[in-house]
Amino acid sequence: MASQMHQPAAGSTCPSCAEPLETGDLFCGACGYDLSVVPAPPDDHPTIAIGTPVEWPSATGRTDSSGAPAPAHLPGDLPGRDSGGGLLPAAAVRYDDPPSSPPPSPPAPPNASSSGDFELPAPEAGTAVAADPRAADPIAPPSGTKLCVACRAGHVDPDGYCENCGHAQPRERDHMEQELGSVAAVSDRGLRHHRNEDSFAVSSTALPDGSPAVVAIVCDGVSSATRPDEASEAAASAANELLLQTLPRGTHPQQAMHEAIVAASEAVNSLARDSGQGEAMEHDPHHHQNAPACTIVGAVAAGGLLVVGWVGDSRAYWVPDDRSGPPARLTEDDSWAAQMVAAGLMSEAEAYADDRAHAITGWLGADAYELEPHTASFKPDRSGVVVVCTDGLWNYAEAAEDMAQAIPVDAAGRPLHSAQVLVGHALDGGGHDNVTVAVLPFAVPQQGAGSAYNRA
Repeated sequence: MASQMHQPAAGSTCPSCAEPLETGDLFCGACGYDLSVVPAPPDDHPTIAIGTPVEWPSATGRTDSSGAPAPAHLPGDLPGRDSGGGLLPAAAVRYDDPPSSPPPSPPAPPNASSSGDFELPAPEAGTAVAADPRAADPIAPPSGTKLCVACRAGHVDPDGYCENCGHAQPRERDHMEQELGSVAAVSDRGLRHHRNEDSFAVSSTALPDGSPAVVAIVCDGVSSATRPDEASEAAASAANELLLQTLPRGTHPQQAMHEAIVAASEAVNSLARDSGQGEAMEHDPHHHQNAPACTIVGAVAAGGLLVVGWVGDSRAYWVPDDRSGPPARLTEDDSWAAQMVAAGLMSEAEAYADDRAHAITGWLGADAYELEPHTASFKPDRSGVVVVCTDGLWNYAEAAEDMAQAIPVDAAGRPLHSAQVLVGHALDGGGHDNVTVAVLPFAVPQQGAGSAYNRA
């Protein structure tokens, strides 16, 4: 508060007589100096904006015959290295593609030794200097290894840690993004989980008449199961591949979605068979193995139809571009809460406030009770976007109106940006789970007012 006076911290000294002070002193015990007039030190060191005039101290190096100070290096004058070990051009900060040939090194400044920037004193007699195994080439990593993203000097060992500073390197699945011309998806580990167990697939193909078909698949690994990350990846890949095979052959999109979910289920079941879990269940139905498992939700925009399919509690939402019509949720959860609401035993608010709300009653996996793929087909009467997501997002935008508020109004034109914004919305809300979302724009000729979509 503004009314509080500055009190010196322990270890500070009197600005008048340099006598040591204690925390809480209002006057110097030696000279009586009024310490309340001493300005408080700043909380941090503010960053100076680019372009702000700064009074830099004069260089103190040697001067030439004209009296001019010796040249000084600015940060941008020094060469850097990219993640592959190649030299960066002068004044560069980041370089995505390694240059074909490194530029010449800048001339060494006066007083600089041939082996470094500054002259260092020789070690005293009798002291040993440890040999650095990277001394001959401290930057270029061995074949197949990468440089640390933290210190930019050490090599990353096979376990994913820097050999120099020990920093754990980000895993590829911690944050994933993909964009096609008409669909985009983003997946993030979140702020609480130690790994990302979600997966997605986005693609596009053509129907027999040449019209486009766009696909978005999102899967959420069941954390209580074994190998949930592998389950979600296998399911998303299998469903996407089958859609890309059947849609060009003329299979109706809704039937193709049903077959894609069956293919995804078989892919997850195969993980259990590979580990022997599936055989144990077949011989003993009462033997409950914790087999790999995941949920799935997908959307296909093709031939003027919007088709969704799902098993579990991952969801699809519809949001009109002009927001003139209401947004809508296109899926119904396979969950304890949804069953309570459907049976009329609890209100939706009561059910989803219960600790059992997210207990799923349907999933893909060898220990699933029975595979019941859900599919639905819609014919939107106006342009909009489909949000395909895991509960890591809809936990923070559960109602369709909440999702419509969270997604940018220009989502149809910027699907990747919109997916990034929605992931950020979940992380800002707490990021308790993995977050995955795909944004699929659906364009139709402008028509009159009406409902946001009509079930086909």
